[in-house]
Amino acid sequence: MFKKAVEAKSHQRLSGADKKKLKRTVRDRFPAASDADIDALFPPKAEITVAKYQNRVHVYAVEGGFPTFFDIDGRGTEIYPTVFALWKVPELLPVFMLKGGEVSRFIIGGADLMFPGISVPVEGLPSFLAGETWAVKVPGNPAPIAVGATTMSSTEALKAGLRGKALRITHHYHDILWESVEGRYVPNAGFFEDVVFEDPALLQSGQASDSCEGSTDVSNGQRNGDDNIEVGENVDVTGVFDKANHASSSSKQIDVDNATAEEIIGGVGDLKVTDNALSEDLNGQHTLSTEDVDALLDKCLLQALHTTINDKDLPMPGSTLWANHVLPCRPSGITLDIKKSSHKKLSKWLQAKSSMGLISVKEDKYKKEVMLLSVNRNNVEYSSFKPEKRQVEKNDQISDHAANESRSNKVLDVAEIYKPSVHVNPIFASVGADTGNLYSASEATDIVFKYVEKENLVKPTDRSIVVLDPILCDALFKGAIKKGSRYPTEIHKKDLGASFISRMQPHHIVTRGSESVVRKGALKAIQILTERRQGNKKVTKLSGMESFLIDAEALASELQKKFACSTSVTELPGKKGHEVLVQGGVIDDLAKHLVEQYGIPKRYIEVLDKTRR
Repeated sequence: MFKKAVEAKSHQRLSGADKKKLKRTVRDRFPAASDADIDALFPPKAEITVAKYQNRVHVYAVEGGFPTFFDIDGRGTEIYPTVFALWKVPELLPVFMLKGGEVSRFIIGGADLMFPGISVPVEGLPSFLAGETWAVKVPGNPAPIAVGATTMSSTEALKAGLRGKALRITHHYHDILWESVEGRYVPNAGFFEDVVFEDPALLQSGQASDSCEGSTDVSNGQRNGDDNIEVGENVDVTGVFDKANHASSSSKQIDVDNATAEEIIGGVGDLKVTDNALSEDLNGQHTLSTEDVDALLDKCLLQALHTTINDKDLPMPGSTLWANHVLPCRPSGITLDIKKSSHKKLSKWLQAKSSMGLISVKEDKYKKEVMLLSVNRNNVEYSSFKPEKRQVEKNDQISDHAANESRSNKVLDVAEIYKPSVHVNPIFASVGADTGNLYSASEATDIVFKYVEKENLVKPTDRSIVVLDPILCDALFKGAIKKGSRYPTEIHKKDLGASFISRMQPHHIVTRGSESVVRKGALKAIQILTERRQGNKKVTKLSGMESFLIDAEALASELQKKFACSTSVTELPGKKGHEVLVQGGVIDDLAKHLVEQYGIPKRYIEVLDKTRR
């Protein structure tokens, strides 16, 4: 977050009302903070200043003191405590404990925290949701070194085998925000005030310059590290901040009266990274050739087709195939990037596999992505592949509380289904299928091909062509051909299924947890609209949430706390359903919240910002 120096546009004191609002926002955002914690960070009679930067970041500080909180978008929706504040109140946030000093080197060098770098307790991974604020600590020291937001929930992390990014770091020790604070620590105050990491006693003896010089060298070296480096267990672990362990880990407030800040950060110079360890970590991500990536892609696809993809789940969006089926089949510790293959794009790769006869795909013009329609399980490549037996990791056993907490809001299943119409009823009746049932696209396609097989309608001279008899011709084209035009006499197999499904009545089924509902017609998207009101104020409107089994009143109450603004619920005039009104222009944050907290696919969210016109 604070990797590049940005000049502040303004510095100003907060009014009394704004100070109360800031404290209220901090209390809502961090429930673990007590009144004593708030008073420690914002003394009642102290002035609070805000520095507003060109990138919309707001940094709050006690006047004459160090920064305590920063707001990424300046709206109060993404507010984080600084490392300075966490040193004052270490238990303000839940904490990820690192495996050791080697991992911390990457964190304070600007990298995000990866799951393999986290030390998982004996009782298992703690429960968390995506977007929560967590701190980062190293073993043997109560002082956090970084703060950030979780990228996924604990349930999703366990399903992914504890691979990938765990925490998006927004601020860490020795970044630009840290280095912008200069001055001296006042021991008797128990507070960082105009912090500079030099002890007057050391300055007189000439030791401080050497110590600071060494610290600077370490900092520069850490910045040369790549972001998002996934550190494995094979790295040699050394302690960090060992010289700073003057405070008891059971104490809520760090006792730094007898230890200078120079001693606190001095231990960073002990960090050592061996070339062999780094090369081992990087091999899984950077040394795969294009041919290796292509082979790995094919292997993962075949593994998924054998183990996790069922015909009843088809058709399936390409993005779902990639995220939920292909990626989980990759070997542990390997990063699979479609851009590093010879195909470069997911759609081109799937179309290439389709041309080889392994799968059947089609471009969906409305959803603007490739859809997996069917799997040819008679294909030589499929039948010759032997799937691997994957061991179930012990970490997959998560507590019932964590599982229920995640599923309550985020587990959403949306499926498009179809009901036979008068056009296709004769086809269903001919093969003995119930015309009153609902069918998935793959099931409906199977029925029409079963009819073709029963009536022997495949053209003898070209097995890819189906000859239309009167019943099948009426089912596909009756009423759809203009008067005076000739009816087709044959159709290609690849077009038969889609043409047959288009003649059925579309329905959809939405399932969230134990609640499920079936509705007629296509699933309508959620609409989010931002417009200006009198006085140049913005208001954001949200409607259509009932289609995804979201209660409007409960959502309004949740958004009120999340965005620290007023909300209201009104009935839509002349329509069924409600509209949630949120004060402020939060259109992007609201859409992100629906995706992360309620699992709404992005293709079912329509946004319109009238204030940008």
